Amino acid sequence: MVEKQLNLSKNQKIIFDLIDKSPEPMKAYSILFNVQKKGIKAPLQVYRALDKLVEIGKIHKIESRNAFIACQNSSCQISKTTAFSICESCEKVTEIKDNKLAKYLTNFSDNTGMNYKKYNLEFFGLCKKCKRK
Repeated sequence: MVEKQLNLSKNQKIIFDLIDKSPEPMKAYSILFNVQKKGIKAPLQVYRALDKLVEIGKIHKIESRNAFIACQNSSCQISKTTAFSICESCEKVTEIKDNKLAKYLTNFSDNTGMNYKKYNLEFFGLCKKCKRK
């Protein structure tokens, strides 16, 4: 994912690389533990880099896990709509790539008339592998 690393600071590159290579979402203190040898020593350094990486769409925050995962959808509208399926058994997290869902949410308003600008949805269930067990 070379294109995703353009214009990143040193700390952002280090942290993005770690998250991008991780097979599962990572928590901030796990990230800190893994990058200390590369000169990132303070939690604030990690949180600043994470905030910026989320803001520019390189990573997503899985709210229910308080963890971060690299964006796997090059066409997703990061700041507007993110959706994930999370297996309740193995805890595998997959980014949902569904244009119909994004389009629906773009036009969604509730019964109070509120129009939403941003969505971070998490769907829970069993993945195919865990259903077969």
